[in-house]
Amino acid sequence: MKNRKIILIALIPVLLIILFFIFQSSDKVDNDIIVPVERGSFEVKIYSSGELESENSENITIPEKMKDRSLRIYELTITDLVEEGTYVDSGDYVGTLDHKAVEEKIKEAQDELDKALTELQDAKIDSNLNLSNQRDAIINAELDLEEKRIVVDESIYEAPSVQKKAKMDHDKASRKYAQEKNAYKLKREQEENKVTRRFINYRQINDRLKELDVLYNSLDIYSPKKGLLTYFKQGFGGVTKVGSRVTMWNPIIATIPDMTNLISRTYINEIDISEVKVGLPVKVGVDAFPEKELAGEVISMANIGQNMLNSDAKVFEVKIKIFDEDPDLRPAMTTSNVIQAKTIEDTLFIPQESVHSNDSLQYVFKERRGDPVKQIVSLGDANANYILIRDGLNEDDRVYLSTPENAEQLDYDGLEVYAKILKEKKAQKAAEDQAKAEFEKNSKDPQRPTGTTPEMMKNMKVN
Repeated sequence: MKNRKIILIALIPVLLIILFFIFQSSDKVDNDIIVPVERGSFEVKIYSSGELESENSENITIPEKMKDRSLRIYELTITDLVEEGTYVDSGDYVGTLDHKAVEEKIKEAQDELDKALTELQDAKIDSNLNLSNQRDAIINAELDLEEKRIVVDESIYEAPSVQKKAKMDHDKASRKYAQEKNAYKLKREQEENKVTRRFINYRQINDRLKELDVLYNSLDIYSPKKGLLTYFKQGFGGVTKVGSRVTMWNPIIATIPDMTNLISRTYINEIDISEVKVGLPVKVGVDAFPEKELAGEVISMANIGQNMLNSDAKVFEVKIKIFDEDPDLRPAMTTSNVIQAKTIEDTLFIPQESVHSNDSLQYVFKERRGDPVKQIVSLGDANANYILIRDGLNEDDRVYLSTPENAEQLDYDGLEVYAKILKEKKAQKAAEDQAKAEFEKNSKDPQRPTGTTPEMMKNMKVN
């Protein structure tokens, strides 16, 4: 009996070790998930988030009078704006622009007008005084001329030298009288021009003051039509709202979108933009209504990328036309867009999780006779879950989704696939270098006219 107990106690550690290896083996089996290489239709889809907006909107802009440069008001602040999403009718109040800024301009214009009026009156007084003095000078010159004429008449009984001097004095007085009359004419024109300039300046300031009063009375903004009011979006996150400044170059205060004509504005990264083409079908989801799916189509895409906020990544703006109408949709709702880039028929593909890579090649762990091997593969397009196989795998192959044990000790298989990839890259680089060289040559050499040869061009240069 005692020996049995000893044997049982000795068997317990052995049983525990056996159970440990059984569970370890079980875990290994569970961890090694193997899937077959699939063949069929492969859809390349591009996923992006967007925002609903109307393709055709009625813009509510600054008053037309604010575009008058003579008023010297180049920007105004929005001091009040009705809540976004408010339904407005034609003629309903929308918002207000800063009255104080216009009041300051009116006060400045009034001060300028008072100053201009004073200068105009002073110019008139100065003109009258200057012309009066000039008329006195003419009268004095005329009297002096008459006096010299009398002296000439009386000198007929005098010596010839006295007569000659009297005649010279008379001629001098005559010239002075003519000069004074001509000077009066010029002075009158000068004074008239001076008064006219002062009057024109006064009139311009007065007209500007009247126009400022018109602008002041038009700073309350009203809706031009019936619809749902939305704030104007200025790009990445920028919105025109209370406190924003509007100018003649940025005149939009708010918009009234046409809800029967919606688009989704989205941004595609520079990696995927080459797959996007105008006319591609799109499935559009609305985050606020997960059950809704709308039909759409790419209608435009930017040719030049732009930086995302707080990021160095480049994105390209893409607009998606939405064909379905839904009364629940609102501008600025977030959309989930699935662009159907292309469909490849009868091709091989595997899950993306099964693909591994190092610095120079990509590979999978392929099952061969129950054991894994590192199989080098050549890959093609990818979507959210799967990736195309160009070379390296067959339809009846199976690949590991997880990394098997002792993966580092496994040798690579399919080095001929890697050689093909290197050859293709080398050919592609040679083609790019040739295209670059031809472009640089054409940029340096002048365009040769049609029908001429290089030798003819050389002769033309010599001549």
